[in-house]
Amino acid sequence: MALLESIDIPLGTGMPPFELKDPNGKTYKGNDVYGKKGLLVAFTCNHCPYAIAIWPRLIKLARHAHELGINTVAINPNIHPDYPEDAPEKMKNKIREWGISFPYLVDETQRVAEAFKAQCTPDLYLFNERKELVYHGRLDDNWQDEKKVKREELKEAIDHLASGKSISKDQKHSMGCSIKWR
Repeated sequence: MALLESIDIPLGTGMPPFELKDPNGKTYKGNDVYGKKGLLVAFTCNHCPYAIAIWPRLIKLARHAHELGINTVAINPNIHPDYPEDAPEKMKNKIREWGISFPYLVDETQRVAEAFKAQCTPDLYLFNERKELVYHGRLDDNWQDEKKVKREELKEAIDHLASGKSISKDQKHSMGCSIKWR
């Protein structure tokens, strides 16, 4: 598994439009999943150790964000025959097992990941109510061990977005397994 970091994307960049299905076939459009104050988009998967390590924190953070008017959507770009753990059927299992309460979508063509310039799993994006990128970075400062986290950068960005405060432009790249491009 190749370790990659997310790339720099200028803050203020508009959210690419998307329309994807969940593993049960229900269609979601980017505009329709937006919360009153914004949207957290997480490119992630089932098999990557980096993604697995933060899934519980991401699920918890999504609940917190939802209470503040910011919705969450997860997108799996690793629909690839060489990675059967990431197949839509396996996504259904993870949704149940992990209690994912937000849409976890299938990016079968990988076009949405390409439009967002996603590089790794996880790759995290926070957009404001005007669909402008305000945060693109890591979840927190210790992907391996939640007990050792000292700074929750994404939570801080969500809290600031919800309360109208400015969000720090000092954003550390997310890192994880490379997206399994076809």
